[in-house]
Amino acid sequence: MIVCGIDEAGRGPLAGPVTAAAVVLPEVFPREILADSKTLPEKKREAAAEVIRRLARAWCAAEASVEEIDRLGILRASLLAMGRALEGLGLEPDLVLVDGNVRLECRFPCEALVRGDARVPEIMAASILAKTRRDGLMRDLARAHPGYGFAKHKGYPTREHREAIRLLGVCPIHRRSFRLDWFS
Repeated sequence: MIVCGIDEAGRGPLAGPVTAAAVVLPEVFPREILADSKTLPEKKREAAAEVIRRLARAWCAAEASVEEIDRLGILRASLLAMGRALEGLGLEPDLVLVDGNVRLECRFPCEALVRGDARVPEIMAASILAKTRRDGLMRDLARAHPGYGFAKHKGYPTREHREAIRLLGVCPIHRRSFRLDWFS
């Protein structure tokens, strides 16, 4: 049976895209390197991502843009990114397992699993790939938009980020549908 795990990263930030990953693991895989991406230190997460990309039967990461988030809302944009990752996988799974409580509408049997990123190896792997992909994108965006600290906080509403918005205003990668005026 081909099981695909899907998870996203970046629903809570004030800036940047939401990223999703879809992963199919082989039968033999070092599952001890897997965990919910939020619980892994950055170096372990990056090392695990490299192993996943190298050994997975198939994987794909995809985004929904800030504009899509603002137009569709964060939940629908997250599902859009997940669908893109699934379509880019390059193989047809027998079962799709999505982290969370909302099932992805797709042409394959699909189940939503609350806290799946802490229980299901395929979802853990997807969680790691989605987070490392988004973190890399935010480091790139930090160079294009200096002064906000995106490389450090990845767009989340930290004290540093809120202060940068107060001082600099919003930039093109800030989500306008979020209440950014709270920080001005």
